[in-house]
Amino acid sequence: MINAFKTFGLDTWTVAKNWTLNLSRMGWMVAKHGPFDFIYDFYNMPWLSKLAQVNQLLTTVVNHRTGRYREANAIIVSTVVEQLIENLEGVFYDRDLLVLHEDMVPPEILHAMGLKTWMVEMLGILLPIVQHDYMEHYIDVAENAGVPPDVCSLPKATIGLALSNHLPKGLAMVTSNSPCDGGMASYTIMEKHFNIPTFRIDVPYNFNNERAIKYFAEELKRMIKWLEEYTPGKMDWDKLVEICEERNRAVEYELELWDMIRSRPAPMAAEVVYLSHLWGANVCPGHVKTTEMFKKLAHLCRENLKEGIAAIPNETYRTVLWNPPTLHFFDMISWAEQTWGVALIMDSMTYNSQPLIDTSSRDSMLQGLAKNIMEGPMARHTRGPAENYFHDIFQIYKQFNLDMVWVAGHIGCKNTAALNGILREKCRNAQIPLLIINYDLSDPRIVSREDMKMQVEQFMENIMKTNI
Repeated sequence: MINAFKTFGLDTWTVAKNWTLNLSRMGWMVAKHGPFDFIYDFYNMPWLSKLAQVNQLLTTVVNHRTGRYREANAIIVSTVVEQLIENLEGVFYDRDLLVLHEDMVPPEILHAMGLKTWMVEMLGILLPIVQHDYMEHYIDVAENAGVPPDVCSLPKATIGLALSNHLPKGLAMVTSNSPCDGGMASYTIMEKHFNIPTFRIDVPYNFNNERAIKYFAEELKRMIKWLEEYTPGKMDWDKLVEICEERNRAVEYELELWDMIRSRPAPMAAEVVYLSHLWGANVCPGHVKTTEMFKKLAHLCRENLKEGIAAIPNETYRTVLWNPPTLHFFDMISWAEQTWGVALIMDSMTYNSQPLIDTSSRDSMLQGLAKNIMEGPMARHTRGPAENYFHDIFQIYKQFNLDMVWVAGHIGCKNTAALNGILREKCRNAQIPLLIINYDLSDPRIVSREDMKMQVEQFMENIMKTNI
């Protein structure tokens, strides 16, 4: 009873502390920006009011979690808030240095050039997590402008934000030919709408060889030269060394985390694995705060492992979630933990070879960054031959001792939908239970949260032979 009371007290303190910290940081941002300027930006970027409710995300990720698992989730949200405010300061104060970049093009090089950055897809990812139906309006704006309804809802939402003039406008934009046709096409529309110079990096079709790495490193050199021509940024190679070495330190902590969650029951799971990577590896890689976040997560995981404490006390099943997370039903995993004892151990947006970057020379750094970008989430699985899609699924299943495979069957993702039939056959032959959840990434009108729950329930009852 005493231990339960202590746990309750610590859990309450964890939420209250991070809740207050998040509010104070947002309050300081408003005060620093000044009321009149903030009102002006608030009018032009109405989503700021929704991001101000980020403590709803905190509530979502700590709900039903206890102890260090709860604390780890709170740390991630706190880091997201702190670094998001830092990104917004680039929008507020340094628009003459602001460069927009695609989520498949991490910003290490841009930061080394002294530029401020804004990831174009960031709002399309964050906003439906905070409010599940928030992107519906922007999706409709894009479709009314002529974007086909069957295009992925993330680029549609991003296009809608741009056409509504609610997306920050940079002085230049950097994108690539990844991860899909819908994503690539969205930048053509935004380039025309913003009327700003845009650079496209060419990722080769077959990227798993030395020739591809050298080719793409040359693409990054071409991008640096282009940025020096079209922006005030100038390459600082010493700064890039610092960023890459900081990134390496974060990767080492994350790899330690991966090694520890192989234990059964897992000392950490779900958002501690995938939300930390989604943010830290794509939005703020090479940032000191990112390294601190992974260091804290690894420490909490290590303590749980040492004391034999499971993140999910009733862990019964372990799974991977393939494809992007279910944004408008972000708490689906928390619900599955409570209902079925399902531990989400890994996801496709997180798992990769995590290459460390050799900082001994400029060429080695660019080749390391080239490998990291080419192995980016989604793109490496849906680019090239079909085998690229399947290998990691079965590798994860074996490496983390899983019981089943869950696939987030995003209706707008044509590349992966075309491979589901083959995946079913491969899992059947390997006697691996497979759940493909039909849904739409950002639009809850396509498949509701209730329908998604029903699909999971039917799978757990009929295939896994369990009951609530």
